[in-house]
Amino acid sequence: MRRVDIRSFLTPDRARKAGAFAVVLLAHGGVFLLMARTHPTPPPLGPAPLFEVQLFRPVPPPPPPEEPSEDPGGGAPAAPSRVHVPPPPREPVPPEFPAPREQAPEPELAVGVASTASPTPGMGLGGEGTGSGTGIGSGDGPGRGSRTGPRNIREPALQALRRYHPPEALRRRVNGTVVVNCRIREDTTVDQCRVVSENPAGQGFGEAGLRAAVAEYRFRPATVDGRPDFDLRAVITIRFGRNAP
Repeated sequence: MRRVDIRSFLTPDRARKAGAFAVVLLAHGGVFLLMARTHPTPPPLGPAPLFEVQLFRPVPPPPPPEEPSEDPGGGAPAAPSRVHVPPPPREPVPPEFPAPREQAPEPELAVGVASTASPTPGMGLGGEGTGSGTGIGSGDGPGRGSRTGPRNIREPALQALRRYHPPEALRRRVNGTVVVNCRIREDTTVDQCRVVSENPAGQGFGEAGLRAAVAEYRFRPATVDGRPDFDLRAVITIRFGRNAP
């Protein structure tokens, strides 16, 4: 049998690893031995505790309520029903009209001297005369002071009115004329305009004239005795196109 030389296998590196493994193995063994010796012993079991139990008799439930007996229909009879009948309508009473007043007859006037005397004074005829008087007062006559009409202070040029020309009429080269009536405001602008006439009709010139009048025209209001008269409205003729009718 061939002999094996153990020292040929134990190189320095292997010997170092084997020594480390032995140290770790001894350390684990020591830990396990220490844990086995230090494990606490369970406390001794004593006698089981005693419990005191008291028994009670349950309280019996209350008896069920008695069901009401069915009444076959006794009691006092029902009172007879009363029908309310409205009273007959009263006949309308004709209104009373007061009797017209009768004028007392006027006494006849007797002119002259009575033939016989009477205990009471009689009626006589008054005389006639002339007189004069003076008085001061104020009156109202039919005349009025000086008055001027509205004055146009800004009127747009023909080219400025082109942007208000109805698009369809402008494409077909249709010209038109519009007459509008507007109220003049204190700031010389106009509002509350309405179309008086448009030619040709149905081409949109009426609506275009209203927009152009409000945006482009300016007027000074009429005056009465130097005071503005805003009741007098302005009549504006607007022509769209050079050859407008």
